[in-house]
Amino acid sequence: MAPKADNVEGIVLNFVNEQNRPLNSQNAADALQKYNLKKTAIQKALDSLCERKKISFKDYGKQKVYLARQDQFDIPNGEELDRMKKENAKLQQELEDQRKAISEVEGEIKALQLNLTLEEIHAKKAKLTNEVEEMEKKLKKLREGVTLVRPEDRKVIEKAYFEKINQWRKRKRMFKDLWDAITENSPKDLKEFKEELGLEYDEDAGVSLQSFSDLMPNGKKRSRGQ
Repeated sequence: MAPKADNVEGIVLNFVNEQNRPLNSQNAADALQKYNLKKTAIQKALDSLCERKKISFKDYGKQKVYLARQDQFDIPNGEELDRMKKENAKLQQELEDQRKAISEVEGEIKALQLNLTLEEIHAKKAKLTNEVEEMEKKLKKLREGVTLVRPEDRKVIEKAYFEKINQWRKRKRMFKDLWDAITENSPKDLKEFKEELGLEYDEDAGVSLQSFSDLMPNGKKRSRGQ
């Protein structure tokens, strides 16, 4: 149910005075929707308030702009304005101090949240202790000369490694024989010819057959040049 005319005027007058800024009827209608007031009722209330000089208005073409009467407000003098400015500055400083204090407290709370609880510290300590014990056991076995790789696994790995080294050595020899045959009577510069063909020696790739051969067990190493 919509408010009575007197109530409508009271609501509109309070709104205009509270806003204390230029308003049109649409501004008032949008803001007073919560009172279930229609724009026509608000317009009538505004016009009535103007007639009774409760508010003032100005015409801007087809639109009216309504204003609260300024003579109803206590306008502070110069001294009062200075006092209000100082009080406002003081309040602003207090507000800033409060913000800094809140920020510091929030920082302390975050720092405390990042710290481990006593229960978490004990759990982490137990985990690290277990890891240290495991490492010490492995270190002790290595110091005592205990083989950590099973003999059969070691044998398979050594065999595969030996075969790869032999393949590398054979292919290296085959390339050398073929390269010597091709370039024996060639008038071209061998370095330029190699670059032209896009060939790379082991040294160009930063590897050495001999260094890999030296990793093999003593019984399976071949002497240099073989």
